[in-house]
Amino acid sequence: MDLRVVEQQDTELTIEIAGEDHTFMNVLKGALLELDDVAAATYDQNPEQSGGQTEPILTLKTEGADPIDCLEQGAALVDEQMSEFRSAFEAAR
Repeated sequence: MDLRVVEQQDTELTIEIAGEDHTFMNVLKGALLELDDVAAATYDQNPEQSGGQTEPILTLKTEGADPIDCLEQGAALVDEQMSEFRSAFEAAR
């Protein structure tokens, strides 16, 4: 996974997340939206319609918080959710 910051402001971040698809992007977006400091989180992945864009672009807007901190918190939440799922799956086997 390669990350490239496209644009960064005090309360907004646009980042390209190379090598990912809708599956991961929807999970990350959902985790970000669970955070109190996140006002909006969305992504775009339209290679055909966007003139050659092939990698997803995540846009994150916060309510005063550092968007990089929120992205870290969102990633940690995804990790926690996946660990819980893994444990539940192993227990069900």
